[in-house]
Amino acid sequence: MSSLSKASSGPVPVDSSGESGVSHRTATLVLACAGVFISYLPVVGVSTSIGVIQQALDASTAQLQWILDAFVLPTAALLLSFGVIGDRFGRKKVFLTGLLLTVAGCLIALTASGAVQVCVGQAVTGAGSAALLPSTLGLVAHVHPDRARRARAIAVWTAFLGLGLTLGPLVNGLILNHAAWRWIFLPSVILGAVVAVAGFFLLRDSRSEHIRHLDVPGQILAIIGITGVVYGVIEGGGTAGWGDAEVVVAFVLAGLALFGFVLAELRSSSPMLDLRLFRSSAFSGAALVMTITLFAQVGLVFALSEYFSLVHHASAWNIGVRLIAVNGLTVVLAPVVGRLMNRFTPSLVMLAGLVVSGVGALLVTLVEADTGTGETVLLIAVMGVGLALAVAPITTVAMNSLPRHLAPVAGSSNSALRQIGSALAPAVFGVVLTHRTLSSLAGHLSASGLSQADQGQVDGMVHGAGIQAGAFLRLSGEQSTEQALGAFAASFTDALHECAWIGGIGMLIAAMISLLTIGVKRTQESRRPTEATASTGAATPLSGRAG
Repeated sequence: MSSLSKASSGPVPVDSSGESGVSHRTATLVLACAGVFISYLPVVGVSTSIGVIQQALDASTAQLQWILDAFVLPTAALLLSFGVIGDRFGRKKVFLTGLLLTVAGCLIALTASGAVQVCVGQAVTGAGSAALLPSTLGLVAHVHPDRARRARAIAVWTAFLGLGLTLGPLVNGLILNHAAWRWIFLPSVILGAVVAVAGFFLLRDSRSEHIRHLDVPGQILAIIGITGVVYGVIEGGGTAGWGDAEVVVAFVLAGLALFGFVLAELRSSSPMLDLRLFRSSAFSGAALVMTITLFAQVGLVFALSEYFSLVHHASAWNIGVRLIAVNGLTVVLAPVVGRLMNRFTPSLVMLAGLVVSGVGALLVTLVEADTGTGETVLLIAVMGVGLALAVAPITTVAMNSLPRHLAPVAGSSNSALRQIGSALAPAVFGVVLTHRTLSSLAGHLSASGLSQADQGQVDGMVHGAGIQAGAFLRLSGEQSTEQALGAFAASFTDALHECAWIGGIGMLIAAMISLLTIGVKRTQESRRPTEATASTGAATPLSGRAG
């Protein structure tokens, strides 16, 4: 490696011995966990508050989906680029940038007077999340070169990711009980500012051992491709229809952009997503499993949030409490998962988790409109246990499937695919909820005992104002109102069942992919790059499985 390479890209040495090294590792892990907690705090928190936001802003169903996807889209599109920037210029700098973007985005949303400004704030916050995810994981991997310690650290990191998903709805529900909806963005502003100050003084910078350059063509094509797919799904499933010219153009542009992205990455000397990483069957399997799992998890959380809100008329706080059964167990079981990964193998724990979460998702089909809260929580808790077992091992397998110097790249790529799954989830599951509710509504109205006139009025209201309007139906008589609400609840529950089938089958397919591409046996560690490879930055042969 040339002197310039060493000067510009050599990692800051880690003192792994003595009290100083332990203190540094501890401080790095604490701040990294705080960063990923902040980055995930708005994800489900905003989702469970969407009913209140909808009423306050009089937003349409499509606008609500865009409020959610405005956060996830920039996260998915920019995550790999921020990973490259961190590898080259320093992960501490990207970490602090991510916190500042998060604070700025939340301030924009906090002062919003309409849905568009909320979307802008969400987009800026999403860019901050794109910077925080790879930088926090890279910082953790850098100070934990030992695989066993790294696995335990990643389990803790994943637990705080789950903590953000868990506390987001609870914090937002508490705020909504005492203040206007806009103040749900205040906690991220305060926490982001505090952690940024602490990180500035306590963190040591680190960067990749190899020089990496920004891949501008790949970045542009990725943004066009991902945005095109999500735009097409949201608008095609909404009032525009799948045959609308804008929807067709969006899908065509997305297809061309993604095809161009693959070509650009194959030809680039410093690709944003090095497709040669997928020569490792373990990495490829973990990447695909992560995408499917997060798609199913975020989609089902979105569907369950809407179910609790529109059918049970639960407050944001109560929705958050109920969803602890899905997201909160990741936090509670994190120490157990870390020990299981070291006692058995991450891939075996992941496989078990995927099967359990798939079965748990299918159990949601047993939920009816009048199912009690306790029974519902017990059913979705099965999925929560499975997710707790699966998510941390997926990240560990992805990072352990490659040589150590590629671990941050593996983490960034894995997180990017995680966000792509998360971005598609509200769009796809939102379309399923809308279409299935509307298609089954007429049958349930007919069986409800309502008059033909009332049936027509209810059907027209829900079709015209969106499915959210079904939760607030008011007819001339009290009995008629109850019958209309019951018909809507049954229709929406049918839609929830369809979402459960999609999520459950998806997770079981992910389990099969894991078994075929990764396996369950402990294998030798990935090959380390030769001295020549390390000095030239040439691709290391990647193949085989990771235990």
